[in-house]
Amino acid sequence: MKIALIDYGAGNVQSVLFALERLGYQATVTDDPNTIKKADKVIFPGVGEASSAMQMIHNKKLDTIIPALTQPVLGICLGMQLLCSSSEEGNAKGLGIFDIQIKRFSNQLKVPQMGWNTITNLKTELFKGINEEEYMYLVHSYYAPVNTYCIATTNYGINYATAIQKDNFYGVQFHPEKSGKAGEQILFNFLTI
Repeated sequence: MKIALIDYGAGNVQSVLFALERLGYQATVTDDPNTIKKADKVIFPGVGEASSAMQMIHNKKLDTIIPALTQPVLGICLGMQLLCSSSEEGNAKGLGIFDIQIKRFSNQLKVPQMGWNTITNLKTELFKGINEEEYMYLVHSYYAPVNTYCIATTNYGINYATAIQKDNFYGVQFHPEKSGKAGEQILFNFLTI
């Protein structure tokens, strides 16, 4: 199986790569459109600020490649947010795959949310073998409101979408590569979809 791990300059690429290796899979870290298009599975990680990340994606001409992919694609953390239509972070325009506006957590909450929190209302084969209220590792100041694409939620002052899915596109706000055995199970589930 060919796995492309998109490297556009704002990804937590190494930790995802190591998690895949622990599962016995090799991935190609790449920003090459042809390599990405030919992959069986694509992982789109992200750490950092939305508008500058989108600028890097645009500079590498990946803003036209990613939305056109037909194989399973998994966005992680900022990668998930960039799959959406827009973000309040830097007033960024996203890739528009999900019609979701990413919002900033209220000032009443400690931001960023950093550490372990539970995921609930689990849907789809992405969560096969995962228990309700399983703990996942999160670091973020912006969130996707609960929406029609929601396949898992988390509560941090409010309920929000911690995982989304539309057609072949999946997104998780948490870091499966930093979430122990349960996170590795979610990566494995994605690779076997």
